[in-house]
Amino acid sequence: MLACGPAGGLPLVFHSGTPAGLVTYDPMTDAAAALGLRTIAYSRPGYGASTRHPGRLVADAAADVAAILDYIGAGQFVTAGWSGGGPHALACAALLPGRCLAAASIAGVAPYGGQGLDWLAGMGTENVQEFAAAADGEAVLTDLLEEGASALRDVTAAELADGMGGLLSAADKAVISGDFAEYLAASFRAAVASGTAGWLDDDLAFVRDWGFPLSGGGNGAGVPITIWQGDEDRMVPYAHGAWLAGHLPGARAHLLPGEGHLTLAVSAFGQILADILDLAGVRPADAGGQPG
Repeated sequence: MLACGPAGGLPLVFHSGTPAGLVTYDPMTDAAAALGLRTIAYSRPGYGASTRHPGRLVADAAADVAAILDYIGAGQFVTAGWSGGGPHALACAALLPGRCLAAASIAGVAPYGGQGLDWLAGMGTENVQEFAAAADGEAVLTDLLEEGASALRDVTAAELADGMGGLLSAADKAVISGDFAEYLAASFRAAVASGTAGWLDDDLAFVRDWGFPLSGGGNGAGVPITIWQGDEDRMVPYAHGAWLAGHLPGARAHLLPGEGHLTLAVSAFGQILADILDLAGVRPADAGGQPG
C-alpha cells in the first residue's frame, strides 16, 4: 500500500489498471492533494508482494479496501478505478455503501456478457486475443500472459508506443512521452516483476460473474457513480462506458469524443476528481479535514 497527500485528507482509493504494479504518477497524486485528497494505492492479490488469491472475484476488492482503510484508521472514502481498476471501484460502491461516498470508472470495462454488449468489439487485436484466452480458462491464459510478461519485464518508456501495437489510438500515442511514459513503463515492469498471477486473476475475474449487482445513483438512490470514457479507446472500447452509463441507475456519464484510454489520465484527471467530490457532496476545502 502507498499513501500520498495530506495525512488528514479524505482518502481517494485508486484502483490501477491491468496489469499494473504499485507505482504512482506524481501529476495524478498532486491533483488529488490539491483538492485535499489523500491517495491510497494498493496491490491487488497476486501483484508485487501481495499474496495471490486464486479464484478471486471483482467483488473481493471491497473487503480488501475496507481492511486497508481500517488499518490506517480511515472511515469514509471516495474511489476511482482506471481501466481494469474500474470494476473494482464499482465493487466498492456496491458493497461499501455509507462508507464509500462516490466512485468513478475511468475507461473501465463493463461486465463480460452484458446484455446487448459486444464485449470484444473495437478492442485492439492484443486484447481480443488476451480475453479470448481468459474465456478459454486459466491454462490457456497462463501461457499467453507468460509470453507477454517477457516483453514487459524490462520494457522502457521509449519502447512503449511501438510495443503496445494495436492497443493505441492516435490520441493515446500522442501522450506516451516524458514522465507519463516513464510511469507507464515502471508500472508494467512492477506488474510482472514477481510473476503473472495478479494479471492472470484480474483477467479471469473480468470474464466471470463479478460477484455483486451493479448499483449506483444519487439523491439517496445509492452510491453516486461517474463514468468517464473516450471514443478513441482501443483497450476498453467506448461501448463499455456507454453500457455502464445505461445500466447504472443515476450514473453521471462523460462519454467524450477524441479521448483515448490513456488521455483521460493525462488531460482529465483533475476534472474527474472534482466530479467525484461533487457527487460525494464534499467541497475541496472539506476534503482536507477528513480523518486520514
